[in-house]
Amino acid sequence: MRRIDLNSDLGEGYGPWRMGDDAAMLGLVTSANVACGGHASDPETMFATLCLAVARGVVVGAHPGYNDREGFGRRIIPMSPAEIARMMAAQIGALSGVAALAGTQIAYVKPHGALANLAADRRDVADAIVAATRAISPDLALLAISGTEVEQAAKAVGQPVFSEIFADRGYLTNGRLVPRGRPDAMITDPAAASARLLRYLDTGLMPVVDGDPIRLEAHSVCVHGDSPHAVVMATEIRDRLTAAGVTLAPFRA
Repeated sequence: MRRIDLNSDLGEGYGPWRMGDDAAMLGLVTSANVACGGHASDPETMFATLCLAVARGVVVGAHPGYNDREGFGRRIIPMSPAEIARMMAAQIGALSGVAALAGTQIAYVKPHGALANLAADRRDVADAIVAATRAISPDLALLAISGTEVEQAAKAVGQPVFSEIFADRGYLTNGRLVPRGRPDAMITDPAAASARLLRYLDTGLMPVVDGDPIRLEAHSVCVHGDSPHAVVMATEIRDRLTAAGVTLAPFRA
């Protein structure tokens, strides 16, 4: 595999509070997952992030999550699948409206945090996410954690779906991410993250913390924009991939 997208979760501030360096990250990534007012963001933050993405030529996607700013969307909020679908539709719709003002449009949807992790294993939640996306547009793609129920739910109804892996997260043998409460959840060394990613691109096998490497499919690689080392991490990964002859390009134009 010599072509891959590099994405990051951006626009995750709120009011006067800022999370990460969106301007720097938008000079490095090829796709931006923009928060939609649930776990983070507001109309002004969305607009500023989208305008920066347009200026940098970066493809944008919606990054909806639980309405839980205090927990940054990393806590499961008890909701029925129907409620999740309506929450998703409201957030995607909000970002789509602001995107129109910024002179762009949403190309895909990537669920955030606890919602994405829940949908990875629960087909009813995955179906709700796909249904909300499909109701807005049958052409709107989903960006799903590789090897999860979201992929299968999208494929079952013919919704475009692409798979992602994480450059800065540890993996378990079942293909799920190491829970954030564990010390091995995050990879903070840019050189180690880059080396692991290059091995994956050469072999299709992802190293895990509790066994032998596993096979995963990927059209995109995520570098989290909210970590203190995000810009250094993304820069190292971009430089190493480019030096190795890997083309960085959006998975969805």
